[in-house]
Amino acid sequence: MIPASPPAETALPASTLIDGFGRRVDYVRFSVTDRCDFRCVYCMSERMTFLPRARILTLEELAALGRTFVELGARKIRITGGEPLVRRDVLWLFQRLGRLREHGLAELALTTNGSQLERVAAELKAAGVARLNISLDSLNPARFRRITRNGELDTVLRGLRAAQGAGFRRLKLNAVILKNRNHDEVVDLARFAVDNGLDISYIEEMPLGVIGDHDRAEAYYSSDAIRADLARAFELVPTAESTGGPSRYYRIPGCDSRIGFISPHSHNFCGDCNRVRVSAEGRLLLCLGQEHSVDLKQILRAYPCDRERLKQAIVAAMAIKPRGHDFQIGKQPVILRHMNHTGG
Repeated sequence: MIPASPPAETALPASTLIDGFGRRVDYVRFSVTDRCDFRCVYCMSERMTFLPRARILTLEELAALGRTFVELGARKIRITGGEPLVRRDVLWLFQRLGRLREHGLAELALTTNGSQLERVAAELKAAGVARLNISLDSLNPARFRRITRNGELDTVLRGLRAAQGAGFRRLKLNAVILKNRNHDEVVDLARFAVDNGLDISYIEEMPLGVIGDHDRAEAYYSSDAIRADLARAFELVPTAESTGGPSRYYRIPGCDSRIGFISPHSHNFCGDCNRVRVSAEGRLLLCLGQEHSVDLKQILRAYPCDRERLKQAIVAAMAIKPRGHDFQIGKQPVILRHMNHTGG
């Protein structure tokens, strides 16, 4: 049973997580579910088998993990999925994590497909969510449905407007670009972002899991190709700005929008990685594209009151964080878990 009103938090001591390559880890992404109301072609198979409820972390366990990571020096928590907002009572978790802003958490963020935002945007803002990333791969309703398999573009656009109306600033669009699927919309998506005061990041497809919909090598469209497309319509000025993630940003003079590129293949971003992930079933994943991990769920359930044991496991895990991933276009994925199991 989830308590209606979380108890008051106490002050948290400062600490630091450092991996074996001297990188400071201050950003953790929690996948709260592997389930999603979309079936995006680059994320999962059309017919997925989802985890039974008993195998995923409870909201209370996620809240305990959030506090523990903040105690260890995490300054940013991002909630991902699957689609996080389809999980029952997930707003309680946002409220609980939002309270950690008083004790060292600098930013609570959410990545969403936007399908539920019209319903809950105001509550997310009130809970303390500071930033939203909204997936938007096409502005063509029929094409949007083909990419998501069952998503409705208008629902997402209404959710985006609801988020703006709730007071969210610096909303960011995430667009996975696939050759001959949506690469011809690169400029249109940027214009949409600029016209609506949004940031946008273009993402090269992550080769996680066997998807069956398309040949990833054939569909690969590099960040360099995207940037060349954009340069025909806009002046792009490099900037050192960062939101703590892997995007490399450019500015368009005369407007406030930032244009980002997430380039796991063409411009590997592993060298300054500051991130770890916790999967929906409680695996601490030390790298998006490697299987180095620690089972935090086992510790949480075997020793539910032993926070020091949990901290020690997380600190020790930093020693096995790899230098980077080994993504290779044109080969079967080394990582068989799908992106919805991994967390975005």
